[in-house]
Amino acid sequence: MSTTISRRLALGVGAASVAIVGVAGLASSALFTSQDTSTGNSFTTGTVAINTGAGAAVFTVANMAPGDVNYGKVPVANDGSLELRYAMTSSSSNTDSKGLASTLTAKVVAVPSAATCDAAAITGGTAIYSGALSSAAFGSTAAGNQSGDRTLAANSGEALCVEVTFPKAASNGVQGAATSTTLTFDAEQTLHNA
Repeated sequence: MSTTISRRLALGVGAASVAIVGVAGLASSALFTSQDTSTGNSFTTGTVAINTGAGAAVFTVANMAPGDVNYGKVPVANDGSLELRYAMTSSSSNTDSKGLASTLTAKVVAVPSAATCDAAAITGGTAIYSGALSSAAFGSTAAGNQSGDRTLAANSGEALCVEVTFPKAASNGVQGAATSTTLTFDAEQTLHNA
């Protein structure tokens, strides 16, 4: 009996040894691998850059009389690398309280950059604003595509011809009056900005 037990014990230990060697053999088996890299990936953001001539005044008019009409040209350039849309707003001050800014009328017409701004340009173009100088505006400063917004491709431009008229029917109350108007241009990207 002791011989039989020894044989069984020896067979059991031998089987366990084979099982352990088998598991150890799986852990040390060969594994083929490969690796490669993609280097030099770079990302650069685009730019939105509206340029209206570094803040230069379009008009400096003195001694206006009722019936006078003056023309000015605002260059509007997209100096950025992305298409943009822009809007214009204005603000006027009447430090003498005579209300000249609301008496003067304005028309704004978009023309090619090289165009001359005169009566023919105003008459031949489609007005994008017509009304009191004090409320001159078009488009919207709200994000996204809004009614009246103007669009410029990257590195392109246009000009805005502005006609300012002192109406013949102006009241005597604006004699000796003065006003100052600031035109503000706000631009945003059009890509992914419906």
